[in-house]
Amino acid sequence: MTDLRTRLRAVPTLTGIPPAWDPALAPETPHPLFVEWLLSAIDEQVPEPCAMTLSTVRADGRPNGRVLILKEVTDGGWQFASTSTSRKGDELATSPYAALTFYWIPLGRQVRVLGTVEAASPEDSARDFLMRPEAARAEALVGRQSAVLADPADIDVAVKEQAERIAAEPGLVAPNWTLYTLRAEEVEFWQADRDRRHTRLRYQLEDQWTKELLWP
Repeated sequence: MTDLRTRLRAVPTLTGIPPAWDPALAPETPHPLFVEWLLSAIDEQVPEPCAMTLSTVRADGRPNGRVLILKEVTDGGWQFASTSTSRKGDELATSPYAALTFYWIPLGRQVRVLGTVEAASPEDSARDFLMRPEAARAEALVGRQSAVLADPADIDVAVKEQAERIAAEPGLVAPNWTLYTLRAEEVEFWQADRDRRHTRLRYQLEDQWTKELLWP
């Protein structure tokens, strides 16, 4: 029987086909380049191109990560949403530092975004909540994310109850729903090379954005 290590080493890596890219032509700030790469992933029909790993810091100093969906990106930052009472919400309230990681395998591209996280106004958060599908709103209104589940049947009962509330009150908003903005202080664009001579361009923000190439 083949051992796991042998099986893992046999799995192909860096299978993507990176588009042409000259980092010397990159813009002075990272946001336009990120949007260009994101739209390229969408145009190339990369599966779930808006999926990203959000990494936060637990109260004990240990990292924690999970995959979320990017809501928007502007010169102000990268936006995502969750309930403030979730684990990620608690962690951001304790330590408002986070990192986002995007990986578009078919294009051999990765982007890492590091910075501080700020909560949007209640009005903006409510607007985001009401744009969600009804099933997602009902689930958020239950408000038990990450709590211990005694019986899976309890989910159906709780979600049905909240769906009925939404039907009676379409403008109902989960009180803890929060739209967050990660304001970047560092952004790295990484493009794969099968010979491991990866291209890496890092932006850093001090008084203004600077950019520099990194060794693979």
